[in-house]
Amino acid sequence: QVQLVESGGGLVQAGGSLRLSCAASGRAFSNYAMGWFRQAPGKDREFVARISRSGGSRYYADSVKGRFTISRDNAKNTLYLQMNSLKPEDTAVYYCAAGPVPLTNPNYWGQGTQVTVSS
Repeated sequence: QVQLVESGGGLVQAGGSLRLSCAASGRAFSNYAMGWFRQAPGKDREFVARISRSGGSRYYADSVKGRFTISRDNAKNTLYLQMNSLKPEDTAVYYCAAGPVPLTNPNYWGQGTQVTVSS
């Protein structure tokens, strides 16, 4: 089992920045690919970004490419998402997830953290 706890969400103006964190406990963090997903009101959950077990490979949704950066610190069992140039359409609950590459069907999910971007 892996437990995931997100933090760092909040309210920010358009153009601003936030950094989300996801603390993992349980089985070896470095055994899993990690990623971020989000769900806006009335919409399906969507992929945002993923990172390989070593951190050497990263992949982003087109909607966030160039604005968001995913990273991980395996020594601290923590996943991050740096979000810059935020837009109102980035408003959603953000979830971290863990599982095998390519993370199309994660084994583990966090409880989510709310990000609200005002215009």
